[in-house]
Amino acid sequence: MPLTAAVPLPAPTALLFGLSGCLVDFGARARPHLDPDEHNHATPGALEILQGLQQRGVPCAWLDELPHAVSQPLAATLPSWVKASLPPANGAQWPAPNACWHALMTLGVQQLEGCVLVSGEPRLLQSGLNAGLWTIGLASCGPLCGLSPVEWQALPQKERERKRAKATVELFSLGVHSVIDHLGELATCLDDIALRRLKGEKP
Repeated sequence: MPLTAAVPLPAPTALLFGLSGCLVDFGARARPHLDPDEHNHATPGALEILQGLQQRGVPCAWLDELPHAVSQPLAATLPSWVKASLPPANGAQWPAPNACWHALMTLGVQQLEGCVLVSGEPRLLQSGLNAGLWTIGLASCGPLCGLSPVEWQALPQKERERKRAKATVELFSLGVHSVIDHLGELATCLDDIALRRLKGEKP
């Protein structure tokens, strides 16, 4: 009998998301000197996946290194229950693990087991790996492709595939556990990680 038929898949303990280039700002193009309201649109699948996680009782937080005056307006489109995790006071920058641990403490999480970080930013993903988290990289979202949704869709299919493949190779070379295109594909990926956990795999 398949393992999934005998045992329910465990829910993630907590999810951490990059803000820019993951939950909002598809191409991670927000900068301190730009109007954040131009980039605060949720990325494909973001609001739906957050709704599903809320229904399962999974705590979530976002992280970013942009100044507070930029990150807060960027996050305005997100549900209020998704916690903001400001950089830790000690100033340790990505890829140090401190920001991820600080975010989990903000959520009141008691264990690393089952905690997952999702981002398209290589430095944040490295931070998650250093913190001992499961990590999921985003290939078409984020700075590795760096295009708005309109620009991404305007590319010829072959060029999208080339950029996606290049980003995927770079993300896997970091050691991330999975790579998906964007958050619309996250639910299946979380089920895969849950199955790997049931089999005894550790991040």
